[in-house]
Formats: sequence, C-alpha cells, structure tokens
Amino acid sequence: MRVLVINPGSTSTKIAVFESEKEIYLKNIKHSSEKISKYDKITDQYKFRKDTILEELKKAEFTLDTIDCIVARGGLVKPIPSGIYLVNEKMKKDLREGVIGEHASNLGGLIADDIAKSLQGVNAYIVDPVVVDEMQDVARISGHPKFERLSIFHALNQKAIARIHTKSVGKSYEDLNLIVVHMGGGISVGAHRKGKVVDVNQALDGEGPFSPERSGTLPSRALAEFCFSGEYTLAQVKKMITGQGGFVAYFGTNDAREIELRVKKDDKKAKLIQDAMSYQIAKEIAAASAVLKGQVDAILLTGGLANNTLVVDYIKDMVSFIAPIKVYPGEDEMKAMAMNGFMVLRGEVKASEY
Repeated sequence: MRVLVINPGSTSTKIAVFESEKEIYLKNIKHSSEKISKYDKITDQYKFRKDTILEELKKAEFTLDTIDCIVARGGLVKPIPSGIYLVNEKMKKDLREGVIGEHASNLGGLIADDIAKSLQGVNAYIVDPVVVDEMQDVARISGHPKFERLSIFHALNQKAIARIHTKSVGKSYEDLNLIVVHMGGGISVGAHRKGKVVDVNQALDGEGPFSPERSGTLPSRALAEFCFSGEYTLAQVKKMITGQGGFVAYFGTNDAREIELRVKKDDKKAKLIQDAMSYQIAKEIAAASAVLKGQVDAILLTGGLANNTLVVDYIKDMVSFIAPIKVYPGEDEMKAMAMNGFMVLRGEVKASEY
C-alpha cells in the first residue's frame, strides 16, 4: 500500500510517499516570501501549489495510480475532536471560505481531494487539524465578552511529538503532563495535561511569541490606533500580523537559518531580535507551567527552530528549572499523517465525517 502525504506550511509544501509504512520519498518544496506575497489570499495559492506538487512527483517518477490514499494536513475548519476525517464538500467549503481564518494548511484538504478525484477508488483525508479543541473552559475567557480565546495550534506535530516522547520513556501520553513547543514559521506552546491540550496560545494570528513571519501578541492600544489610522486596510493589517510579521518585518526574510548565520557573524540587531523571540518563547513556557500547577514531567522543543542551538540554549537557560527539556528537531508530521492513512486502509480505524 502507498500513501501520499501533503503538508502545506506557511513557507513550504512538504510531500512524501510512504510504502508499507516506510517513507520512500520526501520533498520539502520551499516558497519564498516574495512569491507567496503575490497572492492576496492563501487559497489563491491553490493551483500554484497543486501544480508544484504534481511536477515534483513527476520528476521523482511516481505515478499517481500507485497511490492508495492521500492524507493532508488539517486546516482551519470548525473546531473538532482529534482524529482522521474524510474530506467532504462541507469541509472543502469551510476551507475555501476560511470559517476560522486563513492559513496555508487550508490548502491541504483541497489539493488532496482534487488529486484523489482524478484517481479511481482513492480517498482524501485530513488528520488532527490545527483547530483540534481540548481547552478547558477557564482558558477560553479573554477579558471581554466580545472576544473568546480559540484553540488554533500545531496540533498534529504537538500530539505526534508528545506520543513519541512518552513512548521513549515507557509511559503513556495520557499519564504525563507535558509542555510542547512547536517552533517553525509559527510558534505554539501547549500545556498537555494527561493527553489533552488544556491551554495553548492561538498561534495563527495574535497570541504568544513572535516568529519568523508572525507578529505574535502586540500592544493592544497601539494596535487599535494603527488599525484606525486610515493608512491601512483590514487585509494589510492581517498580513502584518500573519505572514509579514516577525523576522519578515524586521529583516525582510522568513528564513530563520539566515538570521542564525547573521547572529554567528556578530550581527547585533539579528542577535537582539532572535534573543527576543527566544525570550518570549520561554515566557510562554513558564505561563504553561502555571496552567499545569508546576507539575510538568518534561518540556519538549520541536519544529525547525529546534535545530538552532542558540535559540534552544537561550530557552534552556530561562526555563530548565521547571522540568527536563528534550529537543526533537524538525517535525514528525509526515509520518503521523501517513500512519493514520495506513490505519484507515487496514480497517483499524474508521475515518470520521466532518
């Protein structure tokens, strides 16, 4: 059996082919901020990303008729329990309209279903979308009744890494309290209590640390004045918050590796901004430890930025007193999605309906 996995991120599209649960092909297609910024809406990138995927598969000499199912990263659908879901028309409508918001992951289900429909007997699925919601009620209160805190985070990778870690220490995910930090184009810090993410910063557009391309939490009054200055449209403000914030705003690039190299070459501004990001991540971890009442079995650092030892060491220096810190560089999202696909093909689990 073969499973095609599609994972659209804010700055890249990862594709992989798994055969009998082993990865036989992986490609990380990078997209420059210059190319991405040409599209007004993320869903406008649909054809560009789909064509790129098909082109890469053709180069690798993979024929689509050898694929048994397609699994994509879940997007900003309505809040749902964790699990694997068959892509249907209702889901596609919500992905296109962005019922919760815009994110590159919205493209996953759309592209997967379009490719699957060109094949006979092949279904498309999404797994653990970013809107997996397990938050406790007290965490939903923002401070004003017109605003509610939402659970939007890197659920797939956080859950996968949490399970990998707990298995490595001979424990069950449902037995431990963990703080899992996904550090990529966006940054989310989740408080995992006995198998449920009871609190997490809304990593997409407005809470928590800034990142290579997101502004994170901004001063409220200054942001309100900025919005009503008459100089910017709503669309421009949204782009400033998500896509053109963080490193992009300070340096004109979302390439965290480039900033890391600048720091190593004694670029003082690069060091200050990278340190500030690391500082904010550490503060968010400390806040998550309060959610877990100090009973934290481990802090897990994952995502692309976990490869940056300067960032990791800065965070360790600030929060290692809370719990042991384990580093899982990169992410295991592709394998996690593929395994769900194989379980459905084998009949071990039944896909849920959105």
